[in-house]
Amino acid sequence: MNIIRKIYCRTFQAALKVAIPFLPYRKPKIIKSIKGIPEILKKHKNNSVLIITDAGVCKLGLTTRLERTLSANGIKYAIYDKTVANPTTANVDEAVSLYLTEGCNAIIGFGGGSSMDCAKAVGARIAKPKQSLAQMKGILKVHKKLPLLIAIPTTAGTGSETTLAAVITDSQTRHKYAINDFPLIPKYAVLDPKTTLSLPPAITAATGMDALTHAVEAYIGNSTTHGTRQNALLAVQLIFENLDHAYTDGSDIDARRNMLKASFYAGCAFSKSYVGYVHAVAHSLGGQYNVPHGLANAVLLPFVLESYGKSIHKKLYQLAVKAGVADKGATHEEAALQFIEAINKMKKRFDIGNTIPEIQEEDIAKLSRYADKEANPLYPVPVLMNAKELERFYYLLMD
Repeated sequence: MNIIRKIYCRTFQAALKVAIPFLPYRKPKIIKSIKGIPEILKKHKNNSVLIITDAGVCKLGLTTRLERTLSANGIKYAIYDKTVANPTTANVDEAVSLYLTEGCNAIIGFGGGSSMDCAKAVGARIAKPKQSLAQMKGILKVHKKLPLLIAIPTTAGTGSETTLAAVITDSQTRHKYAINDFPLIPKYAVLDPKTTLSLPPAITAATGMDALTHAVEAYIGNSTTHGTRQNALLAVQLIFENLDHAYTDGSDIDARRNMLKASFYAGCAFSKSYVGYVHAVAHSLGGQYNVPHGLANAVLLPFVLESYGKSIHKKLYQLAVKAGVADKGATHEEAALQFIEAINKMKKRFDIGNTIPEIQEEDIAKLSRYADKEANPLYPVPVLMNAKELERFYYLLMD
């Protein structure tokens, strides 16, 4: 990256870091069980809810408890279950139409990050019916209060229940972009481990690695605060202590509960401190090839950490000690390498490879430009890279 652009990026990031204490960040209020939702809806005088989810969640019967709870308390609901892995503008348009047709006045995002992102985007379109999602992409372009938004994660990884971002894919161009504004933060997050018990091992692993990526990228970036560092450290510790248990024994309710906490804390960390090039590259792969976001993050994470070199050794040392994979007496470099190796071993245990077979060489220049545009200047990464420099990650991942 040329020096002029570097100066611009770092100046932008420094200004944003200074502004963090003055911005209206907030954490969603935590509800420990689905059974607590009717009380919240009645408190806010909401009597008709749109549940936004996907076909897989419905097929597993995960919404049944919620449906019974709402019905038993006289609350009407409609279900939109067509959300795809990388939610599209078409998904949002269909869900908005259903919301209006059914006379809903609250939204529940039920599922993984895709369903919650779709729910946020639906809320934004309800709040600003005259604007398209494309007009709201970027930072602070929503402005208006959304309908009551409740997030119920069924995976422990995306952290979307805590964040101000909704990532959407344009149905026509397949370009994936983020909408970032404070009204998109859900009012409530339901951390109910029972919703995650039927999660298959592969998805448990990929989403858990997604949470790990959130925590690590937030921690090694240049815009951390005391609070985000503490959240990231706690998330990393919980993931290393619980992800293997949740993967090998899906009925381990304590491991499931702790992974939901880890995802929540990681989400809180990156909401303020942002992520980095792992996410930027992963988003481009999701938009172009529909590669699941958590899987893309998991594959990419060690490659990107290695590329940052000694600039992050001290921070990786701190993460490694907290995760229990390095001793305090190790050097920064030793611990950093042990942390990266621990991630690689985790990937191997979870049968996560080192390639993304869908990547086509002719797409790489375009994808790297998308990643560059997303990341720079917003993401306070340890080492700045331009589109040409980011191309190496796509080539590394080619089958």
